[in-house]
Amino acid sequence: MRKFNIRKVLDGLTAGSSSASQQQQQQQHPPGNREPEIQETLQSEHFQLCKTVRHGFPYQPSALAFDPVQKILAVGTQTGALRLFGRPGVECYCQHDSGAAVIQLQFLINEGALVSALADDTLHLWNLRQKRPAILHSLKFCRERVTFCHLPFQSKWLYVGTERGNIHIVNVESFTLSGYVIMWNKAIELSSKSHPGPVVHISDNPMDEGKLLIGFESGTVVLWDLKSKKADYRYTYDEAIHSVAWHHEGKQFICSHSDGTLTIWNVRSPAKPVQTITPHGKQLKDGKKPEPCKPILKVEFKTTRSGEPFIILSGGLSYDTVGRRPCLTVMHGKSTAVLEMDYSIVDFLTLCETPYPNDFQEPYAVVVLLEKDLVLIDLAQNGYPIFENPYPLSIHESPVTCCEYFADCPVDLIPALYSVGARQKRQGYSKKEWPINGGNWGLGAQSYSEIIITGHADGSIKFWDASAITLQVLYKLKTSKVFEKSRNKDEKPNTDIVDEDPYAIQIISWCPESRMLCIAGVSAHVIIYRFSKQEVITEVIPMLEVRLLYEISDVETPEGEQAPPLPTPVGSANPQPIPPQSHPSTSSSSSDGLRDNVPCLKVKSSPLKQSPGYQTELVIQLVWVGGEPPQQITSLAVNSSYGLVVFGNCNGIAMVDYLQKAVLLNLGTIELYGSNDPYRREPRSPRKSRQPSGGLCDISEGAVVPEDRCKSPTSGSSSPHNSDDEQKMNNFIEKVKIKSRKFSKMVASDIAKMSRKLSLPTDLKPDLDIKDNSFSRSRSSSVTSIDKESREAISALHFCETFTRKTDSAPSPCLWVGTTLGTVLVIALNLPPGGEQRLLQPVIVSPSGTILRLKGAILRMAFLDSTGCLVPPAHEPWKEHNVPEEKDEKEKVKKRRPVSVSPSSSQEISENQYAVICSEKQAKVISLPTQNCAYKQNITETSFVLRGDIVSLSNSICLACFCANGHIMTFSLPSLRPLLDVYYLPLTNMRIARTFCFTNNGQALYLVSPTEIQRLTYSQETCENLQEMLGELFTPVETPEAPNRGFFKGLFGGGAQSLDREELFGESSSGKASRSLAQHIPGPGGIEGVKGAASGVVGELARARLALDERGQKLSDLEERTAAMLSSADSFSKHAHEMMLKYKDKKWYQF
Repeated sequence: MRKFNIRKVLDGLTAGSSSASQQQQQQQHPPGNREPEIQETLQSEHFQLCKTVRHGFPYQPSALAFDPVQKILAVGTQTGALRLFGRPGVECYCQHDSGAAVIQLQFLINEGALVSALADDTLHLWNLRQKRPAILHSLKFCRERVTFCHLPFQSKWLYVGTERGNIHIVNVESFTLSGYVIMWNKAIELSSKSHPGPVVHISDNPMDEGKLLIGFESGTVVLWDLKSKKADYRYTYDEAIHSVAWHHEGKQFICSHSDGTLTIWNVRSPAKPVQTITPHGKQLKDGKKPEPCKPILKVEFKTTRSGEPFIILSGGLSYDTVGRRPCLTVMHGKSTAVLEMDYSIVDFLTLCETPYPNDFQEPYAVVVLLEKDLVLIDLAQNGYPIFENPYPLSIHESPVTCCEYFADCPVDLIPALYSVGARQKRQGYSKKEWPINGGNWGLGAQSYSEIIITGHADGSIKFWDASAITLQVLYKLKTSKVFEKSRNKDEKPNTDIVDEDPYAIQIISWCPESRMLCIAGVSAHVIIYRFSKQEVITEVIPMLEVRLLYEISDVETPEGEQAPPLPTPVGSANPQPIPPQSHPSTSSSSSDGLRDNVPCLKVKSSPLKQSPGYQTELVIQLVWVGGEPPQQITSLAVNSSYGLVVFGNCNGIAMVDYLQKAVLLNLGTIELYGSNDPYRREPRSPRKSRQPSGGLCDISEGAVVPEDRCKSPTSGSSSPHNSDDEQKMNNFIEKVKIKSRKFSKMVASDIAKMSRKLSLPTDLKPDLDIKDNSFSRSRSSSVTSIDKESREAISALHFCETFTRKTDSAPSPCLWVGTTLGTVLVIALNLPPGGEQRLLQPVIVSPSGTILRLKGAILRMAFLDSTGCLVPPAHEPWKEHNVPEEKDEKEKVKKRRPVSVSPSSSQEISENQYAVICSEKQAKVISLPTQNCAYKQNITETSFVLRGDIVSLSNSICLACFCANGHIMTFSLPSLRPLLDVYYLPLTNMRIARTFCFTNNGQALYLVSPTEIQRLTYSQETCENLQEMLGELFTPVETPEAPNRGFFKGLFGGGAQSLDREELFGESSSGKASRSLAQHIPGPGGIEGVKGAASGVVGELARARLALDERGQKLSDLEERTAAMLSSADSFSKHAHEMMLKYKDKKWYQF
């Protein structure tokens, strides 16, 4: 196998004796007879990539429609997406290929079809009678812009209004244009000298289908007689029209205008409106017109049998209501209710009992589509309460900053989270059932539970039940509750390192078995939580402050003396908090008036009431050091069995015993190496003193800038031979620092603040997102080698029970640490016995000396036993800790024993383990305890891995990776054979990088937009079962009976007049439409899920089938064209023959 020769090149970087010993290892082949023993069951055919479902609020919504019979809601977006909602749990996502904004949606009511009109002047007909809706037909308008569409109930003729003011008619069945056109110049009065503007409204009279009401933007409304092809009445008003609505009897209609007025017109009185209302205008006493208001963007006029009609409108507020939130106004009789919304209103629809426009409407609810929410208002209850929304639309309540995905969780977890989350529900909702209840659920083929955890910018954490491709919020935890909040902006503590969202969550570490939760936040804080079903009041919140930095030489002394050759540890292995006086710079920094030894956030001093759920166990904060804020945490891990939490950043690593509330380890990254440092770095003062020196030189000593700039990129780690130059450079930097110490510190604190503003990982600053989190790592070519060396961050942490050294005869608890320079270091843990002793004796922590190297930053580590099974980290089972424990003493002793699911901890020396390590560039499988490289795979040369996870699939395990170049790859374990490599999506923004995660059973997800989670699967089995799991949107429902016309209305012709539209608009009477006006495009229609099947045998077959279908379609098109040509040739010869017979006997002068 191609295993050992490349290793020499990589490990040639390691220094002295370690390098020699490594070379000996390279020649030792791993036990060759061992590797074939592990039977790898996963093959390429087990993998296939396809999108499963999309959850969350549709991003940037633009259109809304409702089918009152099927009870299905459709939402279109500005990016061409279509989201369909039925009963809770029945959702569907579709996408228009063009990506153009959806401007209008029209259901073919109770037909299982939907028409979408897009901003690129295309109309599309969607078939909803299949689980994955598809486009049956498309029509592209070539010469006119589409502005408004109207499809009458139970009609197949769609009216399409355009920007030029014309109306075209489309046959929905064939998606072809009729020859019947209503031209704007025929519709308006001949005496009118100006163009009426685009068509903003089309509707037919509820009582007479032959009369079409057309609203033009300028304020003109025309009642058009379809049969006689002329205007019956024209209504003019001097304010622009935004929308029009009919009274169900067809005798009156209402218009909303740009000056905040509503005009009600009698159909037969076009001279002036019957009534003019300004809902939000101040009525002036002397009969003058009220002051103009903001435009009323939409109005609906709905009647009830038993009372006054409802007039519902959006907009129209007076201009002096500055800062007032957007409102929906409900006018019912003499009462006017103004309902304030949290976001601006995109559209609204009134839900009515009947689909027939000529019957009493009986409205029961209003669905309001807001910019970032969907609200449903109950019209039947006093006070118009809202319905509790059952859809998972609140993902973005605060911007998502990170997420984790767990499949195959313990079965009792979801009920436990649900029971504590049920108490958090708001009160005051409508008592009625959610009225959008169409469709049917799919068959849940998956039996395992899945949980998604999202971390948010406001410090909240949400737990979601994601089982069987649905999503439901279980529980919300507010981590900011433990901190003091400033009452106003003036009180803002000057230690804040981010101006907004100081509680934003960056990393989540969760142990599902023990339910221990640990989070790291943007203000360099770590909080550990325990799960409890009991409410407790915590008198004093346990808190630790950690001074994490790399600082060795006393740079404050003016002599600039030489630093010792090796760093002295900043922290000790004893479990005491770090004494600040061990840092010589503390006192002088303080005398400079710089912040020192203060955390970024202030923990509450008052007692804290903690509800059932997650309760704070310990708060750990990194503190400011000499005027520089703490660096953000880049890696985090918690272990419930050992009672330890560990975290690291670009300065170093800290380990805390959360049972004894003590700091065990506090080391700079370089100190972890001890004498084995492969970089031969000279110890330096911390980055804070060096960082501003460039800025300092620019201002105070311009002449030294070129030398400084030229030298710094080549000195330091990149070249081990230039230690003399490095020495001179050090002395030079020392002198410069001493000259302007105060100025330098000022600049340092400003730069630190600026960098913090840039690095906040929320979508509120998309332009600055590239600085996010740990992604501003050593990839940047502009980072100098000095900076690289000093910023070797901790990028991966993994607690496990394995062999720490080559000489070990049995596994023992340890921590594996990965850095951004591709180094893996092992720290041995010596844990006291369980029970009381665990709380009294210290945990001994010591570096083992084991160092492994990979290319690129370390992302993920895991361990396999000798049979190739995953060895999970030890954990304790969850137990309620807020109960008296006298009688549980024996259990308590047991409880602290490490629980390991794998038998490997008790195996003898003959049984080895494998360490699986994945970095940004490659993956290695290391045989333990020998530390030989058993397998290696270079994942990518030109790109880098953003996320790597070791996951279980089909009773086996594999490594799944997502690359920045958009590829998703999987590799077998332990041999790292490539199994799947599919180009999925390019890394378009840091949101995808920050939220992409794989989990067990072939599941993965990422945040596709600021408001939506996209789930996908890389499992062939799930792809095959997906069709069954998806819900049905269309269900056969009988259309309600039409309203009874009544005896007298039937006798005297007062009822609804029907119209034979076929006779009017069909080709026989109106002819064919101009071919250049619109182009018909057949859709992919019936073939479901082809695009989802991106790889694998099934995908290939589907594509082949599609190709055959297309070929067949082209052949049939060719046949049709040939037949058409034949028939036209035939008719031509017939005409020619008739002409010849007609003129055969005539002389030339008789013609």
